[in-house]
Amino acid sequence: MMIKIPIHLLNIEGDGFHLQVKIKINGKVANAIIDTGASKTVFDKDRISHFLKKEKLTEQDRLSTGLGTASMQSHVVKIKKFSIGKLDVLDYDGVVLDLSHVNQTYQVIGLKPIDAVVGSDMLEQFNAVIDYGKKTLVLHSNVAKKKAPKKTVKLAKKVIRKKVAVSKSKKK
Repeated sequence: MMIKIPIHLLNIEGDGFHLQVKIKINGKVANAIIDTGASKTVFDKDRISHFLKKEKLTEQDRLSTGLGTASMQSHVVKIKKFSIGKLDVLDYDGVVLDLSHVNQTYQVIGLKPIDAVVGSDMLEQFNAVIDYGKKTLVLHSNVAKKKAPKKTVKLAKKVIRKKVAVSKSKKK
């Protein structure tokens, strides 16, 4: 099923645009931007509490990079229902970061704060197409992950068998 979601182009002081999209986190409307260069969809640490009931943030062992910083502490949270248009993702494992530097910049230039950044994980999973002319984000909810071609699988198995055979003969 093809799902079309309206997007808005936010003018960043004549220096380019951010793509804004309305999403829902646990049924509550949230403000997000689309970032094709972001590897993961992330939620703002300060703002996520508006959308959670009993869900707890769990600190991750590793630091995250990007979003204009060298590294920052990240957390994870299980979001019961994450919606983009008519697409509902249940029990979504969300990454939570401090996006205050983005929201401070938005405040200075007169834009509403963001609650989330929709990243490439979601865009790739649902075969997203951004149509700037029509100002829409198109997602495909019935996209299945493609399996590797049989030839590729056979070749990979053959290579693995050879490596195992060589390592066994070296041990003797």
